[in-house]
Amino acid sequence: MERLLGRYAEPIYAATRIIVGFMYWLHGTTKWFDWPPGARPRGAVELASLLGVSAVIETILGALIVIGLCTRWAAFIASGNMAAAYFLRQFPFAILPIYQPPGILGESAIFNCFFFLYVAAKGAGIWSVDRLLDERRGVIAGPVDSPKYTTGTALPR
Repeated sequence: MERLLGRYAEPIYAATRIIVGFMYWLHGTTKWFDWPPGARPRGAVELASLLGVSAVIETILGALIVIGLCTRWAAFIASGNMAAAYFLRQFPFAILPIYQPPGILGESAIFNCFFFLYVAAKGAGIWSVDRLLDERRGVIAGPVDSPKYTTGTALPR
């Protein structure tokens, strides 16, 4: 599998970050703005509520994760938000998220919690504003799959 997909690891990671961040953003927009219409049968939530605070967090941090700006911080906070969502909504009903009360997606909260924790540790990767800013400042070397580097050569320090 490494030979088949190894050279695409960074684009696959970036696409996954963008897609999961977009889905997280959509969770926020459905709560905050009731958008897309009809996605939330009860409509927008009151912002001065726990779900309202979560809507703001998901909308703002989801957008930051998608574009890859302040990604590590955004993902770290989003990870904590999803951990809180699991413990506040799923955990009181059943420890294992496979036993889900209606309307609660415990597996989604756990997945997002650990995926965002991984993003916080790894960073935005390619296709991100963070990457562009780092390149502009000269903080990072070129991509590993650049013709400048070949297999078996060490990256410059």
